[in-house]
Amino acid sequence: MFELFLDGFAAVLNFKTILLIMAGVAMGLIFGSIPGLTATMAIAITLPITFGMDPMAAMSLLMGLYIGGVSGGLIPAILLKLPGTPSSIATTFDGYPMAKNGKAGAAFGYAIVFSFLGGLLSIFVLMLLAPPLAKIALKFGPFEYFAITVFALTMISSLAGNSLIKGLLAGLMGIALAMVGAAPIDAFPRFTFGNTALDAGFNLLPVLIGLFAVSEIIKISETKVKKGKSIQYAMKGFGFSLRDFFKQGWNGLRSAIIGIGIGILPGIGGGTANIIAYVTAKNQSKTPEKFGKGHPDGVVASESANNAAVGGALVPLVSLGIPGDTVTALLLGGLVIHGLTPGPLLFQNNGDIVYGIFAALIIANFAMIAFLYWGMRVFTRVLSIPQYILLPIIMVLCVVGAIGVNNRLFDAGALLFFGVLGYLMLKFKFPVAPVILGFILGPLLETNLRRGLMYTKGDFLPFLTQPIAALFLALALLSIILKVRDNYKKKKKVDSNTLGV
Repeated sequence: MFELFLDGFAAVLNFKTILLIMAGVAMGLIFGSIPGLTATMAIAITLPITFGMDPMAAMSLLMGLYIGGVSGGLIPAILLKLPGTPSSIATTFDGYPMAKNGKAGAAFGYAIVFSFLGGLLSIFVLMLLAPPLAKIALKFGPFEYFAITVFALTMISSLAGNSLIKGLLAGLMGIALAMVGAAPIDAFPRFTFGNTALDAGFNLLPVLIGLFAVSEIIKISETKVKKGKSIQYAMKGFGFSLRDFFKQGWNGLRSAIIGIGIGILPGIGGGTANIIAYVTAKNQSKTPEKFGKGHPDGVVASESANNAAVGGALVPLVSLGIPGDTVTALLLGGLVIHGLTPGPLLFQNNGDIVYGIFAALIIANFAMIAFLYWGMRVFTRVLSIPQYILLPIIMVLCVVGAIGVNNRLFDAGALLFFGVLGYLMLKFKFPVAPVILGFILGPLLETNLRRGLMYTKGDFLPFLTQPIAALFLALALLSIILKVRDNYKKKKKVDSNTLGV
């Protein structure tokens, strides 16, 4: 394997291929930082260009786009509370408050370094453990996916803020919104009210951008327009000390492991991985009350997980030829176009290309950290732009991004609808994050429930008796019990303090 790894590096260590990797990363960062222009779109646009290239050059370019596309989302997430990609949702929770508190440089530093480390760890896992991990993932059927999704939904309780009831209602709202449009399996239209534009349902990006960005624009417009002022960010290195780095070691490693694990499971992806890693970091923290107010732990957890999900998602693709999401489906197309058949025989017949792809991913990670580090001092200057100039630009980008996803004007209307909804939720102190979690996980829950019931002819018992499914459902129940107990203790403490006063 070591010899193949050296051969892989030898295949990409030439001027042309490295230039292609760097161009891919740069373009991916641009696509990732503009809402709606995701890594999927970047690869889809670039794929036809690779037809005339040799396989190694083509896959190197595509891997650069993939790494850059996932990493680029952190830029608007930290600066503008605008997740450039679904993988950066949780980065907004603490990255944006850090920027508002004058710590944008430190937020970028944490995000960049732990994105790099999470991605690097996932690539090494991909190289060493791809075949056995992919075989384990294959054993997961609808029962197991249903149970995992139920367990993930219990994370809503940790994102609920001060009111568990409001958090649960927000999560249920997200699930309800995800049910609009064609039902999974049979494609029966639901809750469309005769409007054909709703047949396809709501796309995730307009929902995401509306709830986080447009709602924030409406909220800011209530206040008096502030004049732009030059903000000085005195930064040394990445904006944090070596001691701070080691303090985040376990958080970053745990979050990367979560990202790799979720990335391996087809259909879940970085959008879920970063939220689950964030919630886990919050639950394991000694100071959970600091999360959401500009806590570095939240940024580290989110960015470690979403970049680690990249390597995880490539495990079933390379080992078994199974794409886990739209990006890896396009990468599968890229492999096939160049006469490479993903699966166990790929290692045997084209080992040099496979390890060349691994080498390209490592170089792309180094290119990503370099580009973001050089650019972060420029990015932080965005906060010095006057709001009356910045906010209209953000709004235009939001609309362009929403329409660009499916080329539908309807998505611009959906963007405005979710912006108003997000604003009302902020006004009435409802948490927004559970809506997104419910919206992402709701279709997964329903699809796997229906598949499982079709397989068992309506018998629900196998959902409870399959060992892996039973384990995750037990963990979900334990998570709920612990949360209820914590809430009871907090309420009892508040009541005793009130009586004491």
